[in-house]
Amino acid sequence: MADIPPLPRTSPEAQGVSSPALLDFVDALDRTISEVHGLVLLRHGEVVAEGWWAPYGPEIPHMLFSLTKSFTSTAVGFAVAEGRLAVDDLVLKFFPEKAPRRVSRNLAAMRVRHLLSMSTGHKGDATERAVSQREGDWVKGFLAAPVGHAPGKPFVYNSAASHVLSAIVEKVTGHSVLDYLTPRLFEPLGIRPAHWERDPRGICTGGWGLMLRTEEIARFGQLYLQGGVWNGRRILPEAWIREATAKQVDNGADPRSDWSQGYGYQFWRCRHNSYRGDGAFGQYCLVLPDLDAVVAITSGVPDMQPVLDVVWDRLLPAMHPVALPADPAAEAVLRKRLQGLSLPAPAARPVSPLAAQVSGGTYDMAENELKIRTVRFDFTAQGGRLTVRQGANDHSAAFSYSGYCFGESGLFAEPGHGASVARLVAAQAAWVKEDTLRLTLRQCTAPFVFTFDFTFGADALTMGGKVNVYFGPTQFPAIEGKARAWAEGRRRGLDER
Repeated sequence: MADIPPLPRTSPEAQGVSSPALLDFVDALDRTISEVHGLVLLRHGEVVAEGWWAPYGPEIPHMLFSLTKSFTSTAVGFAVAEGRLAVDDLVLKFFPEKAPRRVSRNLAAMRVRHLLSMSTGHKGDATERAVSQREGDWVKGFLAAPVGHAPGKPFVYNSAASHVLSAIVEKVTGHSVLDYLTPRLFEPLGIRPAHWERDPRGICTGGWGLMLRTEEIARFGQLYLQGGVWNGRRILPEAWIREATAKQVDNGADPRSDWSQGYGYQFWRCRHNSYRGDGAFGQYCLVLPDLDAVVAITSGVPDMQPVLDVVWDRLLPAMHPVALPADPAAEAVLRKRLQGLSLPAPAARPVSPLAAQVSGGTYDMAENELKIRTVRFDFTAQGGRLTVRQGANDHSAAFSYSGYCFGESGLFAEPGHGASVARLVAAQAAWVKEDTLRLTLRQCTAPFVFTFDFTFGADALTMGGKVNVYFGPTQFPAIEGKARAWAEGRRRGLDER
């Protein structure tokens, strides 16, 4: 990929945005939202505010989850523009060999536009049915799911439908959506996809799985805001953008909810005549046509509506139709605030004398849902290293008592499952009691933040913890461990506490 220049930067006031009001917006996010990781605000195509809450940073990609769907939709848009398919094509046209033995009238009537607008006719999300297909053929699993209604309504959120769109693009182009989008979208916009998950058949997951940096999310939104034109070159047909971001189906009646304003082609309609792609736990690409603005946010929050509420309440009033008088003093305060953002660390006590006594010891853990078999700590004056056997694999992470320690680790990569993927992590620890070490481990490319308390006894270890967000339980039952025999002096020191 050729070097792509960064987005232009300018003062907020030059683009009609008040620096004091932006500061109020950032303060409100920091005060009311537990885990904001990154923010990029574009006005009139220029960056007027950007910030990352340490230990997150601009070069660290972030899991997009369902924001991936908007990119899959864009791949469909390119394929439509190239005459490779039409939104009124029947779904079974592409996969006659995968159809169930008995094809219902509703399945036979399902079209590409129904996949795009989440109006397939299913009574519920078919994703579990699709991904549990015993041959690993998610498309076949989706087609086997009962279609209880005529396609076209009602709206039922259905990630498997997005995956079928990915499979259709691959079928008609001969390329995965990643490879197909690379020369058409990613390279022109200067986007470097860090990762895109695939199903067991090697098809890019259409409903989730893409990882991008915050500014790259903003670039994608700006392309849509500009009607498909980038640097004076048409990238995507304007007609597709209008259709994809328009209300295609009703999805609720709550005027206060941004999940009830209508749904397009893998884009949500929002209040204030805006639209967005979004992903679980607070990944947003928010496009505001009336204000000529784009907001990209990455985060790790259990409830996504409050983030948008802060945008509506604090950010919208900050934007004015014309340039504002320069305010260098206020701008300097804003820049300093944005550059100094960080997430709180646990309050620490002095390093416990237990650190030296338990260092190097291995604990055999009772059977548990995290599949943690052994735990070992090796302490130093500045922190140390935790090593865990999880399933059949050993994973470790270095931690610091002051600030975060970065490294690659598969530790706790999948809550509730065996860890298998090495990811960038940032770890910090603090002795919160003389016998208890609290470890905070952030998966920097994901929204997941693990907090574990390790309580040391004479010959035992108790490990209990939580993760900030997940698709299942976020609290982990306490795990008990027994110390293996190690240096007698260390054991005697524990006995004498």
